[in-house]
Amino acid sequence: MIIFLFYSLGVSLTGGSLFLYLYDMPNPNKAVSTELDAVNQILSAVGQAPVTTLDLQNPEVYTVLQTLRDVSREVQSEGWYFNTEHDVEFTPNSSDEIAVADDILQIDANREAHLDNFAIIVKDGKLYDKYHHKHDNRDAFKFPATILGTGDHLHCDVVYFYQFNNLPYAFQAHVIAKSARKVATKLVGNTDLVRVLSIDEEQTKAALMEYETRQGDYSMFGWNDNGNYYSSYQPFKALAR
Repeated sequence: MIIFLFYSLGVSLTGGSLFLYLYDMPNPNKAVSTELDAVNQILSAVGQAPVTTLDLQNPEVYTVLQTLRDVSREVQSEGWYFNTEHDVEFTPNSSDEIAVADDILQIDANREAHLDNFAIIVKDGKLYDKYHHKHDNRDAFKFPATILGTGDHLHCDVVYFYQFNNLPYAFQAHVIAKSARKVATKLVGNTDLVRVLSIDEEQTKAALMEYETRQGDYSMFGWNDNGNYYSSYQPFKALAR
């Protein structure tokens, strides 16, 4: 339990008055199951009363919820063991196109299946092949069987987006802590509070990395015991930004 004395500029906080704020650090061991739970933890962290519903007409609730969702997508986009799947088969439709679902954050052609024969990106909600567009000037949205050569499927490595309530607890805790620090900057603007919340953010990041390394069974060479999917890029090195 930490006591802060600070000047609030938030309209709905104290009307700009000097006040004594008793700050209760978010509990990293407290289970969170819904976005409402997460929003209330963040509101508590910045000295606000809890809410019973996610009323988006309330500007503070809207700010907190939007921040939570943005941070969740940002963290998940790094690609982790829990939301990354390799060698996922995608089958072109009758027009030889492959639509990309909204829950896909990253997608790339699997190198073991296709070597470097594809350079795919997402464009207009569909897969787009830069490699074949450049080398044979074909329609880059088309994936005919003649170029797939793998049973009419495109094999991809995919990073998926999970709704907050489906995230592993370690990721929920980190998303909440990072969101609380950002919300404190937006709504309160007190440097002491932001500093303390930043410490909590780093602590939850450490717990997240412990969870990631245990779940992924990573070796010192950069891949896990379940496959040879090596990448010199390590997502945790990009989190401190």
